[in-house]
Amino acid sequence: MQLIEAFKLRSKLSFLFILITFGLISIVIMGRLHIEAMKKNIDNVYFGSLVPVTELNEIVQTYNNRLFNTIYQSKRQEITPTQTTHEIHSDLKYIENKWKIYESHFKRDNEKKYDIYVGLEIKNINNYFTRIYRVTKNGRDLKALNINILERKIALINTVLEKLIHYEVDMASYERKIFLYNYTQSKIQLGVILILIMLAIFTISLYVFRSIQKDQTQLELTTKKLKKANKKLENVSYTDSLTGLHNRRYFNHVYEREVKRAKRSISYITFMMLDIDFFKQYNDTYGHVEGDYALKSVSKVLQDTLKRPSDYVFRLGGEEFGVLVTDTDESNSAKLARDICDAIRERKLKHEKSTVNEFVTISIGVVCCMADDALNDAILISRADEMLYKAKETGRDRYVITSNVSAAIPKTDADKDAICA
Repeated sequence: MQLIEAFKLRSKLSFLFILITFGLISIVIMGRLHIEAMKKNIDNVYFGSLVPVTELNEIVQTYNNRLFNTIYQSKRQEITPTQTTHEIHSDLKYIENKWKIYESHFKRDNEKKYDIYVGLEIKNINNYFTRIYRVTKNGRDLKALNINILERKIALINTVLEKLIHYEVDMASYERKIFLYNYTQSKIQLGVILILIMLAIFTISLYVFRSIQKDQTQLELTTKKLKKANKKLENVSYTDSLTGLHNRRYFNHVYEREVKRAKRSISYITFMMLDIDFFKQYNDTYGHVEGDYALKSVSKVLQDTLKRPSDYVFRLGGEEFGVLVTDTDESNSAKLARDICDAIRERKLKHEKSTVNEFVTISIGVVCCMADDALNDAILISRADEMLYKAKETGRDRYVITSNVSAAIPKTDADKDAICA
């Protein structure tokens, strides 16, 4: 009898062992499958989307930094025609190879049309650079090249490629949402399996769950890194590389927003347009390295003078700067402009070709008004430009301020513009 009971017990233990073993194998197989599926999804989300973004960014950087600089230096005869043709040929081949690699990635049907459009835009601008290449190769210089046309073409291709980059990033986010949904479903299925298996394998199932949680944490860390990288790219696109100030692109973004905000609160808004006096003569006299230093010095003064979070300073182009200030009345705006003029002069940057001062000076056009619904957004810029022109006409090294924001300036109101040295 005891023998029979022992046999039954052994049979039960064997059955239990087989059941536990089967459950353990099932857990291992299911865990392995889910982990591999998760890894594949991660690859699709990040490596599958980040690589194309990197390739597109490299194309953008080649246009902006390498091709533009090569042609700009060639126009200024800072490099030889041989160097110019070599650099243009090398950069165009690099762009073509990067685009071919990008096109080789998997594309959905709805993506192909825009990819074809982008390819045509790249081909068009590459044809433009090819014509420049042929001109240079034939021994002709690039003095007659219109830089404005070059800049417009670069800006156009940047816009086209940036739209494609944003799309790739958005698709990565979409794929990640799908992955998180599938991941949640996988956890539910795994939980059901764990419930059906004996408590003996609970420790193993917990280990698998923790492994998945660890992968999820790694995924979140990767997402944060990607967001930081995107933030850095955005900051670069809104910052002037020489001075560190906001650039014209960021000005266009901020200006409309701040004007609307001032209108809603019916508060003061001030726009200043600043220009370094006789800067061309300064460059011709001291060279472009010193000219860049002068631009950085002016930028430093503006940053030190305008420290409020609501004060915006821009480099609009060349030696021209812009300042946008809110909640500051006409008297305080005039004081700010006067302080800027004084601070620039006190930097004592030697300028022997200036006819107004032995040191570098600046002229400022200022418009300060109370914003309301009747305010024309564009008039602030045009009136600031008029005041800047008046400051130059009346001797430079000064500011001219007005609160008149009418599109047409009556003669009787012209005397209201304050001119201060």
